Amino acid sequence: MKQFNIKGKVAIITGGAGVLGGCIADSLANSGVKIVILDRDETIINEKVTAINNKGGEAIGLITNVLDKTILIKNRDEILKHFGKIDILLNVAGGNMPGATIGPDQTIFDLKMEDFQKVTDLNLNGTVLPSLVFGEVMSKQKEGVIINYSSMTVERAITRVVGYSASKAAMENFTRWLAVEMATKFGGKIRVNAIAPGFFIGNQNRALLTNEDGSYTERGNTIIKNTPMQRFGEADELNGAIHFLCSDAAKFITGIVIPIDGGFSAFSGV
Repeated sequence: MKQFNIKGKVAIITGGAGVLGGCIADSLANSGVKIVILDRDETIINEKVTAINNKGGEAIGLITNVLDKTILIKNRDEILKHFGKIDILLNVAGGNMPGATIGPDQTIFDLKMEDFQKVTDLNLNGTVLPSLVFGEVMSKQKEGVIINYSSMTVERAITRVVGYSASKAAMENFTRWLAVEMATKFGGKIRVNAIAPGFFIGNQNRALLTNEDGSYTERGNTIIKNTPMQRFGEADELNGAIHFLCSDAAKFITGIVIPIDGGFSAFSGV
């Protein structure tokens, strides 16, 4: 259907060489979107770009730092020189650190503020800065889509991940704020939304959720018990919602957060 067609759009994906970012990059490329992979490691960037181009897609990759505005501006200039426009920004880059996590044998008073600040910088400022740099192009075009990656740790007070939870909650608030700002000051064709993935096994949390033999850890089992669909999500199960939000089918949708969580946010646990 025409309203879902996103062919020819230019999409920037921060953290685009990672598991979640790489998966949506493949999916968008298959729909005819021109892809810009922004990440920190040149090797994995090149691998991702080559893989997309070898499958008939069109992609370029640039080394970036989502916390460095000067680098982001250089990225922006190179993207505009190559593609001439920016239609979509996916703020996938994010993460956690041990010092901002409270282990089973710790309390909140063991929190390391240095790590808490680093996690806040990455998850909040690492979304704000790309949104400012690339969103400015959209403001001049009077059109564009920004999609941020939130988390189920915002919806619930999930144990251990205090720094990640707080920073993602702030990022969700920024998503709503920016949605209002863009719509009221730059016309109604710039939309800002977010998705909130439930529990997906990636490189960062694999050891926390699964044992070496593939069975679930105690924490993994607790999550499954609180997920009505009784399983972890697959990375490609985020793609449909993102495609929708990028398309004209969602042209009257801004300032929302879509849970993609197997029912986790709907379940009371009893």
